[in-house]
Amino acid sequence: MNPEKVNRQRLEKLTDLPNIGPASAKDLVLLGYSSPHQLVAADPLQMYRDLCNKTGVRHDPCVLDVFISITRFMDGEAPKSWWQFTEERKKILSSEES
Repeated sequence: MNPEKVNRQRLEKLTDLPNIGPASAKDLVLLGYSSPHQLVAADPLQMYRDLCNKTGVRHDPCVLDVFISITRFMDGEAPKSWWQFTEERKKILSSEES
């Protein structure tokens, strides 16, 4: 969902989350999440690693941006577009490579 249209009071489906459409919702279900509230305190990097492991594919790193956006949102931050987390993701991944 477009972050500008997210209503924190109406979080019933995964697609009610910012930046989550049907494909990303399927990825979240694959990871064991069936409702937005299960994402409170979730680790976005671990979610990304688990998705890559479960599918046997290295997903686009932008998926990590999306996971950061939804976990931060569920931890109380304002909804933001996924690309606002790109720099943070790059720092996380580069520190892992060091």
